[in-house]
Amino acid sequence: MSDNQSWNSSGSEEDVETESGAPVELCGVLSKWTNYIHGWQDRWVVLKNNTLSYYKSEDEREFGCRGSLCLSKALITPHEFDECRIDIAVNDSVWYLRAQDPEHRHQWIDSIEQHKAESGYGSESSLRRHGSMLSLTSAASNYSATSTSSFKKGHSLREKLAEMETFRDILCRQIDTLQKYFDACSDAVSKDELQRDKVVEDDEEDFPTTRSDGEFLHNNNGSKEKLFPCVTPKEINGIDFKGEAITFKATTAGILSTLSHCIDLMMKREDSWQKRHDKEMEKRRRIEDGYKIALNEFKKKSHFGGPDYEEGPNSLINEDEFFDAVEAALDRQDKIEEQSQSEKARIHRPTAVPSGDAYTTVGTYRFAQQNYSRSPSMSSIDLVSASDDVHRFSTQVEEMVKNHMTYSLQDDGGDANWQLVVEEGEMKVYRREVEENGIVLDPLKATHVVKGVTGHEVCHYFWNVDFRNDWETTVENFKLVERLSDNAVIIYQTHKRVWPASQRDVLYLSAIRKIISNNENDPDTWTVCNFSVDHENAPLTNRCVRAKINIALICQTLVSPPEGDKEICRDNILCKITYVANVNPGGWAPASVLRAVAKREYPKFLKRFTSYVQEKTAGKPILF
Repeated sequence: MSDNQSWNSSGSEEDVETESGAPVELCGVLSKWTNYIHGWQDRWVVLKNNTLSYYKSEDEREFGCRGSLCLSKALITPHEFDECRIDIAVNDSVWYLRAQDPEHRHQWIDSIEQHKAESGYGSESSLRRHGSMLSLTSAASNYSATSTSSFKKGHSLREKLAEMETFRDILCRQIDTLQKYFDACSDAVSKDELQRDKVVEDDEEDFPTTRSDGEFLHNNNGSKEKLFPCVTPKEINGIDFKGEAITFKATTAGILSTLSHCIDLMMKREDSWQKRHDKEMEKRRRIEDGYKIALNEFKKKSHFGGPDYEEGPNSLINEDEFFDAVEAALDRQDKIEEQSQSEKARIHRPTAVPSGDAYTTVGTYRFAQQNYSRSPSMSSIDLVSASDDVHRFSTQVEEMVKNHMTYSLQDDGGDANWQLVVEEGEMKVYRREVEENGIVLDPLKATHVVKGVTGHEVCHYFWNVDFRNDWETTVENFKLVERLSDNAVIIYQTHKRVWPASQRDVLYLSAIRKIISNNENDPDTWTVCNFSVDHENAPLTNRCVRAKINIALICQTLVSPPEGDKEICRDNILCKITYVANVNPGGWAPASVLRAVAKREYPKFLKRFTSYVQEKTAGKPILF
């Protein structure tokens, strides 16, 4: 027995069974499915007095249970694929429970079945206690003859059956009469033979023997000998044998005629009975089909969101339903985000520019009237090359940056074989379809052009975790696992769950880098490279599916010279953004769903992020 699971009884298991006949009480820790957000949670479960109750923990039992089920009519179903799972259903209430191993699951199932068997429903003891009206009725019916009142179909048939009852009584009386006649005849013959044995010896041949009827028996010498009295039918109990035979013949003829009539009536009604039967069977089939449909709909409505409908190889939800559910969840998240942004805009209204401000407002942006410099908020980021940022993952970072600079900046087609799939104004989305072991690994690339910001500024807000929650709406929480250097960190983050997909988490290294160009005509280029790594402080968990990522944000700053002697302002700068993501989501999400979601979410994400950067940099010095 494990530490978190124990028998709770007044004595040993055998004592309880033999002395009182009551099932043992069981309590322990089981994982219970709470909802599609929190998934499986450990709960203290108690089985006692035919009731299954659960508490948040063993220490909180004194505060009362959080729920209970009466097991009298419960349906206990061991899961087909999960060897540790039990489903317990009572009407429309279903508990999904998981034991720590198959052995403990078997132990819980046996105990629950014992409590259910002793609850008074379907057990042998319950039948002895409650008795059976059906058995009493059946026993009483053994003492009664077959009654024609049980035949309720057809007035004519009922009459003929009554006639047959009458014929049966007559026939029985006739059989009794004939039997008496045959018995009397047999007795008379026996007596006659006995008297013949007492006839006078052969030497007294001349002495005649007379009978009461005066008949004589002739002997061998011609003399007469009176015969024994003969037995006649009329003299035996006064029975008219001929008359009885005629009556018997008439009775049997009547029976045969009535049987023939009954057969005719049944044959005539057979067609109508068959049609009626077929009609009832068709009605029953329609009702059963409707019941199955209603039951399936009811199960979907009652338990939609249960563990059987979440992402997995044995999910009950089909691909279309999966897509619809994901799309509906994303729509809800978008609506919540819009409301949140509206609330923020209402609270943080822009204030008037003070008269002594060193900046003037022109158009949408503010422009510096003095030479530009780096913003104080970005002072921690230096203009670094590869040789200035050394740590244990430096080699991997350099390799990732090189690959992205080689393939990610290629246009539609080329060696990378990028295919244009979406084009919305300045926004373009490219894709390469890749699948491995049934999992979609499509690399996606989105390009965008943003005015008034530099590549350095865009990469800074993308890389700095201090601003992550301001623009990233899909992240539930994140933490800084390790700071490798001033420009490289390891981050663990969990993403908001989009049901029925499983929740994902990511552990990745994020590095910001300026690409040093040998050609002075090339635009300034900054990049942020995020790729998955392993770290002992962020191990895998059962709660989330660990996704693998390889992401690069490449930003190039284009500057158009101002007219005359004017200072460079934000109207003179343009940032060309290339965002490349290669994500292995893991799990079992359908390929069509993953591709549709990526196609929908990537453009929205990039537009949302660039709008945020424009808002944050407005009125601030330009950072090149």
